[in-house]
Amino acid sequence: MFPILLLAFIFVPIIEIGLFIQVGGFLGLWPTIALVLITAFVGASLVRSQGIQTLMSVHGRLEQGEIPAQQIFEGVMLAVAGVLLLTPGFMTDALGMVVLLPAPRAAIAKYLMSKMVVKTMHGGGFQGGFSNQGPFEQDPFHRDPFDSRSDNGNTFEGEYERKDDDDRNKLN
Repeated sequence: MFPILLLAFIFVPIIEIGLFIQVGGFLGLWPTIALVLITAFVGASLVRSQGIQTLMSVHGRLEQGEIPAQQIFEGVMLAVAGVLLLTPGFMTDALGMVVLLPAPRAAIAKYLMSKMVVKTMHGGGFQGGFSNQGPFEQDPFHRDPFDSRSDNGNTFEGEYERKDDDDRNKLN
């Protein structure tokens, strides 16, 4: 990850400077500066309107009792688009506009969400935690009858039903 960021911080400014020189040579200094400022203001207003729509979508999904994972990732993508659009430069503005469009933003969010789920599934398990005992010391369901730390005298009984086909509990 570090080498990619290093290359981005080296090559993006070089490309942007080259584009500024080319566009400035074609349009002139003041129209180029005006174009950079206009794209920043238009981009900021578009990010704001898209952000409000995404926030309303998150609110709607939460009211329906669903997990708004897709909308949250799209909100993160909107923040990335906002940073790209507010950064002076034509290449970053073009990338910001691509991320701002709903179809590419949804596709990128879905891709990132699938990668996040895979990493979470592989990183889970019973390792770590907050217990003082080692992994092989004692049965986790065994309770010492003389230990009064968790003895509150209440017994809870209940029933459960497994629902495998419940679509409302899925991430996407």
